[in-house]
Amino acid sequence: MTETRLLVENAYYHVYIRGNQKQKVFLDEEDFEFYLAQLYRYKLKYSFHIYGYCLMPNHIHLVGEPETAKKLSKFMQCLHRSYTSYFNNKYGKVGHLWQGRFKSKVINKDNYAVNCINYVELNPVRAGIVANPGDYKFSSYRGRVLNKNSGKKLLDELIF
Repeated sequence: MTETRLLVENAYYHVYIRGNQKQKVFLDEEDFEFYLAQLYRYKLKYSFHIYGYCLMPNHIHLVGEPETAKKLSKFMQCLHRSYTSYFNNKYGKVGHLWQGRFKSKVINKDNYAVNCINYVELNPVRAGIVANPGDYKFSSYRGRVLNKNSGKKLLDELIF
């Protein structure tokens, strides 16, 4: 039975999904970069504001706000369909890359949102990949805290 997704207008969401059978979904740096490029593409197409993210080798976290609640599913569907096509084509795979539907939790537009972003950005530290979150290239920490942005403006300003 499929769980009904809670959709709330004018709310932030913590969105996450892992690779099918906990497999890695990013095998090299080019994969991370492609995903981030697609994230930027679909952020613009579906007016999805991104306040934090972290791409881990076998899962992703996003903290953001869709323009309208019903755009959340379409944004994620297009983003992950695009990345799955890229991944399967690059590595000669077929079938599902992601483990089921993405999960999403509505989060308050207050200090909890900041705590959630911090939690997301500290994933590589908790996993022992890096000692300092600023050393991990595939999270929002460097852009949000250290003001080291790539050429594209992926992050939006968090406003309560």
